[in-house]
Amino acid sequence: MSKTCIIIPTYNNERTLADVLRSVLSVCRDVIVVNDGSTDSTSSILKEFENQIVQLQYTPNRGKGHALKTAFQEAVRRGYDYAITLDADGQHLVTDLPTFYDAIAQSPDSLVVGSRQLRLPNMPRQNTFANRFSNFWFVLQTAHSLPDTQSGFRLYPLRKMGKIHWFTNRYETELEILVRCAWRGISLVPVPINVYYPPASERVSHFRPRADFFRISLLNTVFCLLAILYGYPSMLFHRLFH
Repeated sequence: MSKTCIIIPTYNNERTLADVLRSVLSVCRDVIVVNDGSTDSTSSILKEFENQIVQLQYTPNRGKGHALKTAFQEAVRRGYDYAITLDADGQHLVTDLPTFYDAIAQSPDSLVVGSRQLRLPNMPRQNTFANRFSNFWFVLQTAHSLPDTQSGFRLYPLRKMGKIHWFTNRYETELEILVRCAWRGISLVPVPINVYYPPASERVSHFRPRADFFRISLLNTVFCLLAILYGYPSMLFHRLFH
């Protein structure tokens, strides 16, 4: 039977982390948390859960992509076949977890991507624009269409992904994973999810608009070039011979 764990990367989420962990632990005991160089009380909060979760910690902050890669390596080392990632800010709901389990039961070895409704109350306007922007480039790079390429609520097929060397380390890593998995012939399955966005006054975001948007734009440019030289030939090869 396939083994699945839940991965939670966190950076300065002291206001929401404890509640997220309690919620997740109420439905799953296989939990890996990566403290990505937090400078608030995150370390103290994690001590309350030290006998219930696997904790990975380092300093300084290295970005969400690095946290995910670190957790993936640990999950594989511990024998997990799949990993579900969700954010520590409370926007993802554990009530949606069965949707991911059902999807992987129907489509084994797929990468399941949670798809948010992009017109919810309190949803930041820039999120809607950024997602549409990302979705457009994703189609060009892979000939695949996904309704939400920026969702962090996903189920990853660790064994199927193998030992791909990801070369990004921050927010753009989640886009890189989608593109390169598509090129590798891994099926991408979208599923609808709910999401909670707190009022703007309570929201915590570590997205740096200028720097992160520049890196994402640069990555999209590189991937458009690589799609012609490698991506499309690779997808054709996997379609014909796998």
